[in-house]
Amino acid sequence: MAGEPMSMVELSDILAEAEQALTNLQAMPDEGFAALARASGLDPASDFRGADLRGADLRGEDLREFDFTGADLRGVLTEGTTFGVGKTTGARFSRMPEAQDWETLDENELRTAIEGLRRCLAEEFQREWAPEQWAAIMVMLGEALTALGDRLPEPHVLSQAIAALEDAIEEFEEADEAQRGTAAQSRLARALTRRGLRSPELGDLDRAVLLCRRALNVQARDRAPLEWAMTQTNLGDALATLGERDTGTDRLEEAVAAYRLALEERRRDRVPLDWAVTQNNLGTALQTLGGRESGTARLDEAVAAYRLALEEYRRDRVPLDWATTQNNLGTAFATLRGRESGTARLEEAVAAFRLVLEERRRDRVPLAWAMTQNNLGVALKTLGEREGGTKRLEEAVAAFRLALEEYRRDRVPLNWAGTQNNLGNALATLGERESGTARLEEAVAAYRRALEERRRDRVPLNWATTQNNLGIALRTLGERESGTARLEEAVVAYRLALEERRRDRMPFLWAKTMENIALAKNVLGTRETPRQNWQLALDYITAALEEYARAGAEYDIAEATALRDRLITRLASLP
Repeated sequence: MAGEPMSMVELSDILAEAEQALTNLQAMPDEGFAALARASGLDPASDFRGADLRGADLRGEDLREFDFTGADLRGVLTEGTTFGVGKTTGARFSRMPEAQDWETLDENELRTAIEGLRRCLAEEFQREWAPEQWAAIMVMLGEALTALGDRLPEPHVLSQAIAALEDAIEEFEEADEAQRGTAAQSRLARALTRRGLRSPELGDLDRAVLLCRRALNVQARDRAPLEWAMTQTNLGDALATLGERDTGTDRLEEAVAAYRLALEERRRDRVPLDWAVTQNNLGTALQTLGGRESGTARLDEAVAAYRLALEEYRRDRVPLDWATTQNNLGTAFATLRGRESGTARLEEAVAAFRLVLEERRRDRVPLAWAMTQNNLGVALKTLGEREGGTKRLEEAVAAFRLALEEYRRDRVPLNWAGTQNNLGNALATLGERESGTARLEEAVAAYRRALEERRRDRVPLNWATTQNNLGIALRTLGERESGTARLEEAVVAYRLALEERRRDRMPFLWAKTMENIALAKNVLGTRETPRQNWQLALDYITAALEEYARAGAEYDIAEATALRDRLITRLASLP
């Protein structure tokens, strides 16, 4: 009857109908919100007060007649929306967080940003009522976690980044958001590459390459050139990391090509820091290639790329990026000048690494600090070989031991193994200058530890390098013993190394191992079958000299020529 109060049952039915109408309204995306509201019989002046409209699409709507007082509008899409003056009092809105250049933030800033993104996902943009915005924030979270995880010793943060990006991609695929899903795939590839760097397995790296290639099949260069260029850079990173572990150079050449393509769109005048990122990474791939070739052309190109990157990577603006490229430049100098007879460039490399350590502090970026300590040790060890005394070599050993405090086997097994190998090198050189054998035995132990992770099936070139170095230590021990057992062990280790260090693939490294066999055979010739051993030694060193001459490696030419001349004299003295 008119004018009589409604029963609780009637009131409950009306509220249920209104709630169902609001639910139906949000589930009909093909019509405008205002038109659907009226079609559903809802009153704009009263039925939306205190309403739960989380995640609704209100874009481009004229809603001046609607009263949203006290409504829950978290996660709504409001681009181009007009609200009535005074009609959103007490309404709860949320604002999408802004994407940032995560790589430029320090660790504390990254942790704060990650906490904020997680809070936003929990309170403002939940997946069930704001899936599109939730997925976009998950991408930001994945990027921030990748930047943080790259600096921390434990791999779990990178695993969190991968999980976040995988969830975002799943949501984009369900929403048929192909373009945004493709962009997220490229970012997932980066996170996988960063985790893959730490693992001896290739699964993450292979998957990263697949994701990038799949993304490039979808991304239109003319429509989104910078996204396309980012994917090319991420592809280059994954290929370069795989290429470091391959015996051939195909992956490295592909990486160089990907970086050069990226630089066509990542122009310095448009995105200077992104341009610098790709220049730095190009330098790294070129340097790895150059380390396997006889000449210095690739190494010179790498140095040029690093110098270009440093024009934008200024210490006052991006100190950690500046430090990364300075570190890479130092390693290129050390490699280049290791092929020259002087020490000036090696001194430059040492100075560069010490400068880098002013920014790459252990408390800020422990793994990057360990990397630079390792590289400093390599430069000091090479200097120590050229100079008399043991001071530089002792400094190198100290640097390697410091690096191993952060490069732990359980966290980064390949980095740990690489530093064990380098520690062995410094100990072996020290052992050559001391009368006892303690340092040499330490070196052999370090190499054997390295080989536990540097397995041939995982990292064949690194395995070959450590076999070669093990041979050097065994040869030096054998020179101090009366028998031939250690010398024969050394020759076996060298020959194993040559199974991967082939002349057609890496002639300079092949030549170094050939010279080492010649040195072992030279000593063996003083103990048994001199003509046979010395003739073999002469054949080996002559072949090595051919490659040293092609490379213009002054220091190696001088050393090898002296050995060749001694062997010729010895053979001539035989009856």
